[in-house]
Amino acid sequence: MTITPPALSVFEALESEVRSYCRSWPAVFDRAQGSRMYDEDGHTYLDFFAGAGALNYGHNNPVLKRALIDYIERDGVTHGLDMGTTAKRAFLEAFQDVVLRPRDLPYKVMFPGPTGTNAVEAALKLARKVKGREAIVSFTNAFHGMSLGSLAVTGNAFKRAGAGIPLVHGTPMPFDHYLDDTVPDFLWFERLLADQGSGLNTPAAVIVETVQGEGGINVARPEWLRGLAALCERHDMLLIVDDIQMGCGRTGSFFSFEEAGITPDIVTLSKSIGGYGLPMSLTLFRPELDVWEPGEHNGTFRGNNPSFVTAAAALDAYWTDGQMEKQTLARGEQAEEALRAICAEHPGAGARYRGRGLVWGLEFADKARASAVSRRAFELGLLVETSGPEGEVVKLLPALTISPEELDEGLRTLARAVRETA
Repeated sequence: MTITPPALSVFEALESEVRSYCRSWPAVFDRAQGSRMYDEDGHTYLDFFAGAGALNYGHNNPVLKRALIDYIERDGVTHGLDMGTTAKRAFLEAFQDVVLRPRDLPYKVMFPGPTGTNAVEAALKLARKVKGREAIVSFTNAFHGMSLGSLAVTGNAFKRAGAGIPLVHGTPMPFDHYLDDTVPDFLWFERLLADQGSGLNTPAAVIVETVQGEGGINVARPEWLRGLAALCERHDMLLIVDDIQMGCGRTGSFFSFEEAGITPDIVTLSKSIGGYGLPMSLTLFRPELDVWEPGEHNGTFRGNNPSFVTAAAALDAYWTDGQMEKQTLARGEQAEEALRAICAEHPGAGARYRGRGLVWGLEFADKARASAVSRRAFELGLLVETSGPEGEVVKLLPALTISPEELDEGLRTLARAVRETA
């Protein structure tokens, strides 16, 4: 289809230059349902972006929408800070019964604020409070948020530069495969910890993503994650898993670390935990780490009750029978097969694919190619973003509820976009 970019005068006149996604997708969107979005001119787009992972259950999911409408129509509490409400109680009970107990996870639940970076800041703050140390170890190409503490453990130089001040108390280590498997796992990390002259203060915690989404869809092996958990235990460091984008079923299991068989000390969740795209985040931690004083860490919007309602409805609808995990893994195999075919069709492009569940990346040797593919995909009616330190990876993040037919349609469109940008 042919898309004429609309006149974006009010956005250009009033909105900050910091806006980004609207530059990649120059349309004015009007409505959305399931895996499709519609602009005001009537064009239809298949969504392989899913609100950057906040819409695992699709746009305006009818089950979640009904629960939300019913709650609003009966004048349910909208804003409650950390007061007890029936909506919060229902969510906590569902989260305990559907997620925590079946996995034998002992976590306490903290509502740190509406966004992922709120959850990360709370996790870092708690780790430092518990251990009485300042240093945090993160990994190359990590992304943990845009506030200062989260940026200090983020790898991307462009995003870090936006802070405008030195970002301190964070030390990066090589992520899995970063050194092309030329040295044993954690050799450098172990050496720094053991050497009194290394300059690395004993860290309070290590923070890691099992799959680095913004970093380029870098997938950590289960054995690497188990090795990291063992290292943290040996050296009295807390292990924080940032599951903000990869949790809530994105890799198949509800938590992305389940495959590795580890139990992190602290876990951060956001994005799709709210179910409907409504803001919500959680910081989960072992009970013995709950050393907060009342009110020591708070926030006005940590009690978003409509999010509790849709979150509980999502757990009930999708996580009580094990079918969501099976479906996601099956859709993942479908995506992997298509990406394998794309790479085989273009042997000279140096294309590689990688992923887990329903998060996949397609990387090109020519780093500018990914952006060209994303642009052409948009023109063809498919929304895909890029990731990686230089935007060299086309990132696929469809809703977990996408149908096999819609997924096939999007993958065929992606293949066409690759073909037409050769």
